[in-house]
Amino acid sequence: MTCFENIKDRLKAKEYKMTPQRKVIIDVFTQNQQGHLSAEDVYQIVKKTHPELGLATVYRTLDLLAELDILKKINFGDGRLRYEFIQEDDHHHHHLICLSCGEVTEFGEDLLEGLETTITRSSGFKIVDHQLKFYGYCSKCQEKGNDK
Repeated sequence: MTCFENIKDRLKAKEYKMTPQRKVIIDVFTQNQQGHLSAEDVYQIVKKTHPELGLATVYRTLDLLAELDILKKINFGDGRLRYEFIQEDDHHHHHLICLSCGEVTEFGEDLLEGLETTITRSSGFKIVDHQLKFYGYCSKCQEKGNDK
């Protein structure tokens, strides 16, 4: 089953239809899987080929897809929520955020599994996910001297 068919089935299971607008927005994420896109980013992409699609529709669709656990909302502290697909193995997913250019890089190695196990054992708290963000300067900005 493709990603698109899986999403379509998940919408249908919650009694939502795959509207043309939803399909266009999902296609944007399929084509930009490493993008960490904001609603404004999505709108700028879709309006090139679908100028009838408004920013309010983009916001509503992103909220719905996040509510259905198809997209994850992420706050990088820049005043805009970002979205990305939730993957089956998404638990091991962290971000490196450049304070100069704003580039966001994914860091896949999960160094917190041991800590989660310790927390669960000592507190009885069942951890289902976590987010870790590192703020600093990417190599490009360091080369340009933009790391101060």
